[in-house]
Amino acid sequence: MDQIAVHYLWWIVALLLIGGEVILPGYFMLWIGIAAAAMGVVLLVLPGMGALAQAVVFVVFAFVSCFVYWKVVRPRLERIPAGNERLNRRGEQLIGQRYTLCEPIVQGRGKARVGDGMWLVTGPDLPLGATVEVTGIDGTTLRVKAVDVG
Repeated sequence: MDQIAVHYLWWIVALLLIGGEVILPGYFMLWIGIAAAAMGVVLLVLPGMGALAQAVVFVVFAFVSCFVYWKVVRPRLERIPAGNERLNRRGEQLIGQRYTLCEPIVQGRGKARVGDGMWLVTGPDLPLGATVEVTGIDGTTLRVKAVDVG
């Protein structure tokens, strides 16, 4: 019964480390947490392991898991395919797209319908319903130019 509690202890440590990674991301707690979880599995298989042996095996697991992250996982994450650099910047994804003005551009400012919402736009004065093309973005305001639809 006492040994069962020890492998549960390792799993609790693993959950705390992985939870800490969620709260304070930095990757190292995740991999050490994985090592702690692996240590819990080892104790499930080998319940008679002493405390010193557990500590040594845990340190080895921690180094191995961090090494795997550093040499295998991290290089793969750095090779994300081109085109995803604007994934979470919606405004930049709109560059080159064409939209219809839902408010005329007067004195350089107006609004365009983008999907089911409206975005502020800046550009040359244009009437309501004109088609514009997004040329850039300033914060949450789209820079646009007139498009000839004829």
